Amino acid sequence: MTLIYLIRHGHNDYVGKGKLAGRLKGVHLSEQGHAQAQALAEQLSQVKFAALYASPLERALETAKPVAAVQGLETIARPGLTEVGYGTWEGHSLKTLRRRRLWPVIQSTPSLARFPEGESFPETQARIVAEIEALRSKHRSPKARIACVFHSDPIKLAIAHYAGIPLDLFQRIVIEPASVSILAIDGQHVHIVRLNDTTATRGCTPG
Repeated sequence: MTLIYLIRHGHNDYVGKGKLAGRLKGVHLSEQGHAQAQALAEQLSQVKFAALYASPLERALETAKPVAAVQGLETIARPGLTEVGYGTWEGHSLKTLRRRRLWPVIQSTPSLARFPEGESFPETQARIVAEIEALRSKHRSPKARIACVFHSDPIKLAIAHYAGIPLDLFQRIVIEPASVSILAIDGQHVHIVRLNDTTATRGCTPG
């Protein structure tokens, strides 16, 4: 059985300001986010990971850094774990984006939505699931544990896939900053044994 820890990156200024960061470069963890990453590393020190993977975006790599230090591992950046390609929506406030004609489609039938000059949700889900399956195939030893640090919507889409939840309902899943969700995969059998666990970071308030 392979245990795959799906870890969302910590708090950053785009989260705090209600803006869509997407794949923009230069979006770093806030002070709160760094505290969350350290708290996560301490909680996860009781788990021995075979490998630590992360989205190549800064906020994911910065969240992974203290985990890697505690585990004695190198963080391996995987482009397949990157954020949804939100295209021309990146960098805009959610308040502004809610006025776009595409917004109701994203909320009601996201399976039909494609971001301008970006990805569709089905494409993102296929990419993330393929990446998780590729990583699982690399770590087939009994009781293998691997960690993947990436982003909210891709984590939701992965969980929806493995839980058999229709894509159009994936946004009912809540994935908070610096949360941990765990997939247990044994052959064709998949269980979600933890979802949106923020136990380690509850005391990490803005400084």
